[in-house]
Amino acid sequence: MSQLVKQEQHQEAGAVERTRESATYTPRFDIWETEEELILCGDLPGVEPEDLDIRFENRELTILGKVAPRHADRRSVYSEYGVGDFYRTFAVGESIDGEKIAAELKNGVLTVHLPKSDAVKPRRIAVSAG
Repeated sequence: MSQLVKQEQHQEAGAVERTRESATYTPRFDIWETEEELILCGDLPGVEPEDLDIRFENRELTILGKVAPRHADRRSVYSEYGVGDFYRTFAVGESIDGEKIAAELKNGVLTVHLPKSDAVKPRRIAVSAG
């Protein structure tokens, strides 16, 4: 994995954290690197854009997605699919331009763009004829 982003959560992906007031899941993320940016992509089923809180502070990217309970007015007899909030943090290296981080949520898939600062982007050197 790139030295630009390191996973802070060392729990098994998809694990349930029971220390919060409701079930909180650690979503799985894929990370891609291009010359221009890092791209994080993860599934957050049931999260609406207005219920998604993404923060970047002290070189840490925090993703918190709230999910409304299903069938709150019914008593569950048997359940194989857990519903709960999503929480994940990533330590972000100095080479990311924090001011330009952008995110989009489409069909339950979150994509976060972390642009590299100009100092670490490869640049082409012009060669003049001597």
